[in-house]
Amino acid sequence: MLLSYGMYVLSMLIFGTNGYLVAHMSLQSGQIVLLRTLLGGLLLTVLVLLRGGFDRDALRAERVPLLLGGAALGLNWVALFEAYRLLNVSLATLIYYVGPMLILLLSPVLFHEKLTSRKLTAVVLVAAGLVCISGSIAFSGLSTAGLLVAILSALFYASLIAFNKRIVRTGGMQTAAIELDVAFFIVLVYVLLTSGLPRPQAVDLPYVAVIGLVNTGLAYLLYFSGLQKLPGQSVALISYIDPVSALIFSALLLHETMTPVQMLGAVLIIGGAMYGETGKTERN
Repeated sequence: MLLSYGMYVLSMLIFGTNGYLVAHMSLQSGQIVLLRTLLGGLLLTVLVLLRGGFDRDALRAERVPLLLGGAALGLNWVALFEAYRLLNVSLATLIYYVGPMLILLLSPVLFHEKLTSRKLTAVVLVAAGLVCISGSIAFSGLSTAGLLVAILSALFYASLIAFNKRIVRTGGMQTAAIELDVAFFIVLVYVLLTSGLPRPQAVDLPYVAVIGLVNTGLAYLLYFSGLQKLPGQSVALISYIDPVSALIFSALLLHETMTPVQMLGAVLIIGGAMYGETGKTERN
């Protein structure tokens, strides 16, 4: 069990370095995601094949949510990486993590789940945090376009969660491999229509390799290896190491700063989300 916790925590810490890697690459956001999904998808597909291959019956039965989830995955990364550059890693990450709360708010309609008082309180706290963040962006002269793109990334993130909750037969590793492969083709169309195929410079190659093989392939392997053996509530709470570590890494490595209002927004968003997660096992 301790090893499972270690793998899951390590995967969250790896995910938290995405912003740092993107900040050091000269490629467009869509081009970075194209290379990330190519390398990560190939690695996970090979691992699935080595483990016995794909469950064709499950894939056939769940092909629609798998395809839609893959599309949401690719587009959510494109929007998030663009928000990193138009705003900064800290603010984009905080807005991005509003996505799970949108699912929580819509859960009575989407999944026929009861919206408890704790969950509703969590949504209000996160909404207040978003107001703090978005208001500070509007009044401080930061990019309004960046705010909109960050909100778009949160919407795609929420869509990804919604589609993945419809996937019950396909294993986690197989789901990740399929969705990364689908995301590659969706993003390929996007980059062909916008920036064109990537032509990474020599200085980009190490970052491309790390974000594709380590931050996607290895991190997903650790993620699902730990996920399968941990309690659901532990998984939900540990997942917030990702945004917290992203904030810490952006401050230490990218020297980003936040205003007091933005810090309040960060506490409300992350704290509210964690408060909502701790109430998932309640009966009320």
